[in-house]
Amino acid sequence: MLVDSHVNLHGDKFAEDREEVIDRAFESGVGTMLNICCKLSDFDDVVAVAEAHPNMWASVGTHPHDAKENPNITADQLITAAQHPKVIGIGETGYDFHYGYSSEAEQVHNFKAHIIAARETKLPLIIHTREADELMMSTLKTAIAEEGPFAAELHCYTSGPELAKWGADQGFYFSVSGILSFKNAHDVRALAKAMPDERIMLETDCPYLAPVPHRGRRNEPAYVKEVCQALAEVKGWSFDETAKRTTDAFFNLFTKAKRPEGLK
Repeated sequence: MLVDSHVNLHGDKFAEDREEVIDRAFESGVGTMLNICCKLSDFDDVVAVAEAHPNMWASVGTHPHDAKENPNITADQLITAAQHPKVIGIGETGYDFHYGYSSEAEQVHNFKAHIIAARETKLPLIIHTREADELMMSTLKTAIAEEGPFAAELHCYTSGPELAKWGADQGFYFSVSGILSFKNAHDVRALAKAMPDERIMLETDCPYLAPVPHRGRRNEPAYVKEVCQALAEVKGWSFDETAKRTTDAFFNLFTKAKRPEGLK
């Protein structure tokens, strides 16, 4: 059985066939999914998808691209939402300066509120980082130095090896996506090979980043099988071993999630 640790099933891209997509995932061996909140304005929709299925969970957070939507966000807003029984993580949140959709000041304020919320709720922080290694490491180092460590995941990790090593040394978890299967993603495969064996998870990040042989199509959770196979090849594990290690990692990090009976 597999876990897809990062899906976006509440959006328009799944509006017409969401239940069929979810059914395909469960039928293909996906036992658990985490539906990710990228905007507070989407939170009710994110949770509604999770509420409809016993083995689906949700997060609460604001993606760095959307930090401008809540420029004055507070940790208390996130903490209140996180009391929902289906919410098991804070985020995704972090820094992304590739497109410049939100200013640095907005992203920094947003990220710091999420860090406080993660520490207060004791839920893992789901971190998105792109073209921001130096600022990301600086912010996290300061937060840990001032208030102590907290649980975190560097999701769909494609940033630099220095940040990856530092994060691994902090006990952070990592997730890998269909990018692992892309022909020219040699650097991403090298990063995955060096990730801690017991702290690595699978994700599709659907509807984005469909793995080979589905590249170029809408991604969906059933395709996490291809991500599992790609990681197995990188790590030198069997498919079954990869499934077990990544499933165990998910439930070791997201301790509020209930492991489905029979999901080994």
